[in-house]
Amino acid sequence: MKQTKIVASISDRRCDQDFIRKLFFAGMNVVRMNTAHATPEGIRTIVKNVRAVSPHIGIMIDTKGPEVRTTGVEIPLQYKAGDMVKVFGRPEMDSSHDIINVSYRDITKDVKVGDDLLFDDGELDMRVIENSGPMLVAQVQNDGILGAHKSVNIPGEHIDLPALTEKDRRNILLAIELDIDFIAHSFVRNAADVKEVQDILDEHHSDIKIISKIENQEGVDNIDEIIDASYGVMIARGDLGIEVPIERIPGIQRNIIRKCVAKCKPVIVATQMLHTMINNPRPTRAEVTDIANAIYYRTDALMLSGETASGKYPLEAVQTMARIAEQAEKDNSRREEIEAPWSNGDLDQRAFLAHAAIDATRKLGVAGIITDSETGQTARNLAAFRGPVPVLAICYNEKTQRWLNLSYGVIPIYQHEEVSSQYMFFAALRMLRQKGYIKDEDKIAYLSGSFGEGGGTSFLEINKVGEVFNENYQFHLPETSGREIAKERKNKKEA
Repeated sequence: MKQTKIVASISDRRCDQDFIRKLFFAGMNVVRMNTAHATPEGIRTIVKNVRAVSPHIGIMIDTKGPEVRTTGVEIPLQYKAGDMVKVFGRPEMDSSHDIINVSYRDITKDVKVGDDLLFDDGELDMRVIENSGPMLVAQVQNDGILGAHKSVNIPGEHIDLPALTEKDRRNILLAIELDIDFIAHSFVRNAADVKEVQDILDEHHSDIKIISKIENQEGVDNIDEIIDASYGVMIARGDLGIEVPIERIPGIQRNIIRKCVAKCKPVIVATQMLHTMINNPRPTRAEVTDIANAIYYRTDALMLSGETASGKYPLEAVQTMARIAEQAEKDNSRREEIEAPWSNGDLDQRAFLAHAAIDATRKLGVAGIITDSETGQTARNLAAFRGPVPVLAICYNEKTQRWLNLSYGVIPIYQHEEVSSQYMFFAALRMLRQKGYIKDEDKIAYLSGSFGEGGGTSFLEINKVGEVFNENYQFHLPETSGREIAKERKNKKEA
């Protein structure tokens, strides 16, 4: 079983239920939608089809954030090194070979002579040689082709754009309406950018979780406050590799993963993971190594972009990533231990018990861990310690189950029926045994707070699986279900 989660980008041009089902069975945990390309109707179609395949698949939607793009072109524009081009901030006008219009009206205010304008993820470089008010004059530095609505990066410059565009606001409201699970906010620069999205969610009483995409130097510089303000973080290496010196990317990636793990926040590594497989059925050795290294660094999840959204081999890409992940996890073992919340000076009872459960897998031979959760926090604590055995998290909320699809090593299941704690525990145990994760001679650990009390995790118990199923076994948890207790607490609070 792979423990690293997989996020797969899905386009509305290829999102039928059979396609999604194949990716799901291949190892996809979360579907991601890119609003730069999808229409509201397309987004609705993707969500409908994903939910039809399984209500347990997480769904993530991107915002554009403070990005700059070129406008439309009739045909792709071909450039030779030395060509001279004029650049204007006129989002309402299409571009031509000699005049490129971009979406940012005030681009001349933030760009100076000597800056590089990098188009289409750095494929085309133009250097600014003149800034004359409303117009930039730039010289093409390399041969290349420029299509419609391509990215524009200006390394080293702060672009004074708002955190959210009007399109972003409309898409956030659509996400609320469709009860989507995650919003991946692009080009996050600081905690204030996250707050702008959170304020909209709070205004509409939405529990959607925010994943902050780190894609520029400001985001790297302010990573601590961004992690604190977010549910999780995505290391979006495409734009990041343009905005900062490319040789710094591995170190930045490793540092961000460490910080997220220490704070029990899910972290995703994204962009060009299996880029070759957009057009080829096999990855390069470098791509395989890149995925393995992300897992050795202890990322929670990996993301596929064009590989599944528009590539020729989407199913093979997910299958390949799943195989690489499973092998890398085996190879990693206890290598490269990370300081989880155990040692960051902010340890609480829940984290202590989570650490004890993971420690028991190595010292007592515990083969599986069972916990229950209203919020998913205990499961995320367990994930942060990156244990070698599966963690089965019984969720009382369907959303909680989908949120945990971004947490390493967690198998979230939704307990939709009101049953006793004893029944729920034994059902979870049977599931692990049927799937081959545990045997009767193995030990099982379970963490709970009276199985759903809602007051946090309060105890850890370890037993031999065979003894638990023995008729003489004494069940130590209350008969009242976690759902019933949670409901009672909620009613008291509302009263």
